[in-house]
Amino acid sequence: MPDTHAITGQPIGLPVAPWVARTPQAVALSGRYGALERLDPARHRAALWGAVRGHDRIWTYMAYGPFADETGFSDWLVTREQAADPFYYAVVDAAGRAVGLVTLMAIRPEMRVVEVGNVLLSPQLQRTPLATEAQYLLARFAFETLDYRRYEWKCDALNAASRRAALRLGFTFEGIFRDHMIIKGRSRDTAWFAMLATDWAARKAAFERWLAPENFNPEGTQREKLGALNGGGEP
Repeated sequence: MPDTHAITGQPIGLPVAPWVARTPQAVALSGRYGALERLDPARHRAALWGAVRGHDRIWTYMAYGPFADETGFSDWLVTREQAADPFYYAVVDAAGRAVGLVTLMAIRPEMRVVEVGNVLLSPQLQRTPLATEAQYLLARFAFETLDYRRYEWKCDALNAASRRAALRLGFTFEGIFRDHMIIKGRSRDTAWFAMLATDWAARKAAFERWLAPENFNPEGTQREKLGALNGGGEP
């Protein structure tokens, strides 16, 4: 319930503690299936290029890519490492190979709001426990270490896979911003999702239950689905 203004009697928002969230840092976030590392083109370029080369579908809804050759891709990675917002992390598998990218972006420490975006999953990362674990590690970092209270997910409204992923991961759909952006010369309506700090305890428990080894049979098939654990059923 909202508060009431002491003088006017009008409804107003609840008070919020005055501290400012921390900005993203060059840390390594380790999990059971892999890790997130600050993007380092010198270390990650070759494995990343090998993972994404020739897979044009993963770039369709991105503002950049695909790249014609490794040189162009490498030059782009250098610019990404230099950016403070978005702040890039490489998704690294258990063998130490970079197989994807993810960022914290639209960073507003004073409002304690941040977005997870630029999620680039190579085919070898898609539909793996590591793909989900990377999202868990970054969300945990945003809420528990950096102290954000709102964690956003935005995507092209036509990107059905991204919208399904947001719901599966426990984000709440908040609406469509029409004609929100122009990407690669085309209009984009943007679907908005968010997870709040008040949601995190339940979302964290669902992530950890899903990621636990006992949730997978000997063939690697999941026993419980994350979407169901988050109360949304499929997927």
